[in-house]
Amino acid sequence: MTIREFKMPDVGEGLTEAEILKWYVQPGDTVTDGQVVCEVETAKAAVELPIPFDGVVHALLFEEGVTVDVGQVIISVETAPGAGDAAQTAEAAPAEAAPAVAVAAEEEPAAEGRQPVLVGYGVSTASTKRRPRKAAAGVPAANGTGAPAPAVAARNGSAAPAAPAAPAVAVPAQPDGERPLAKPPVRKLAKDLGIDLASVVPTGDGGIVTREDVHAAAAAAIAPAPAVVVPAPAAAEAPVPVPVPQAVEASARETRIPVKGVRKVTAQAMVNSAFTAPHVTEFITLDVTRTMKLVQELKEDPDLQGLRINPLLLIAKAVLVAIRRNPDVNASWDEAAQEIVLKHYVNLGIAAATPRGLIVPNIKDAHAKTLGELSTSLSELVATARDGKTSPADMQNGTITITNVGVFGVDTGTPILNPGESAILAVGAIKLQPWVHKGKVKARQVTTLALSFDHRLIDGELGSRFLADIAAVLEHPRRLITWS
Repeated sequence: MTIREFKMPDVGEGLTEAEILKWYVQPGDTVTDGQVVCEVETAKAAVELPIPFDGVVHALLFEEGVTVDVGQVIISVETAPGAGDAAQTAEAAPAEAAPAVAVAAEEEPAAEGRQPVLVGYGVSTASTKRRPRKAAAGVPAANGTGAPAPAVAARNGSAAPAAPAAPAVAVPAQPDGERPLAKPPVRKLAKDLGIDLASVVPTGDGGIVTREDVHAAAAAAIAPAPAVVVPAPAAAEAPVPVPVPQAVEASARETRIPVKGVRKVTAQAMVNSAFTAPHVTEFITLDVTRTMKLVQELKEDPDLQGLRINPLLLIAKAVLVAIRRNPDVNASWDEAAQEIVLKHYVNLGIAAATPRGLIVPNIKDAHAKTLGELSTSLSELVATARDGKTSPADMQNGTITITNVGVFGVDTGTPILNPGESAILAVGAIKLQPWVHKGKVKARQVTTLALSFDHRLIDGELGSRFLADIAAVLEHPRRLITWS
């Protein structure tokens, strides 16, 4: 038998580490080539990692909840003689033939040439220094001989002693038998609250454990420290992230939460955007009564039955019409080449609040979609974001973003640009307000739009025309036809 090691793949996109969310195997389990062995969270998305060879799990090198640097061994497998050749063959296969997941072999990868990575291609050659962490149990590294360190607890055997100062954030080991059914965000919530999913009574369809089940189990547990409760995620259109706290140092007066994953990258991106692109924000308040009436009519249209029709759909369509009338707003700034890059496509971003934080997935080629196709794309975006399964590709190459702060009852805001994009539109709450209509004061549906844009790309005149066109379409939605 040969011991083979599987390393944390190079996640690409400038990312150098990933957190192990869930192990799907235990020491002694048989695994096959392509079988998913764990789920990890990068700074952009949750990704399942398949093992690239057959064998029997020898050891798990890191526990759930631990952040691991790229290139570190995370699992060792006992393989039959000759299995290494098959793994190397899979490693050398082109990216088009199979998902691009790096294969960890005993040999170090070649210094030259492109290597397969978790997201796209381009292995980072820069060495990274792991950030300091609190002392925790079960976080060993491989020894110099390549054999796994013995500090990791075997799930089906005796557990390694935990350091007394380490916080209890890891999920307790699951008993032998069938794994409880739960979506990744629910598993993450259970881990954060210290709840064993095997002890939770499921109430979801088909025996699935829901967020409410986990909260109920947490409320029933008797603990001296106050429970940290994660609120249910808001509508996926909402721009404000739903926090998933991981209390590592709690006291009666303070709780410290480590900044990592999506929240860490979001913070860095917002700082870079705010201090790189010169922001300008303009506002307009408008009567959207006719648009709201059109939403109701479209909901009753038999040709649109089964589709999700809401104000955001028509706002997105209005933005696309306004971009067609003002194509210069759809651009990006190339700092290296000192060029403005005009985009002849629109990848429309929708700011979404998810259990892992704020993300901005985008609808590819939104400009070419019909109203029905745009509705379908929005629905898929919402469902994927709520499930925590938005892929990194869905969040790349956006051009202009919409953020809906109105779902929280907020009138407006001054949004920060998504990095690399030219503009972002904040949509405020739609409220019944007194409004002068046809010379008389009447109750009308009114909202406020706020447009932030990069002044290097969009000057005041162009930005004002663009915002005014969006408002004009929403005030008189027949322009969706006349201006298209």
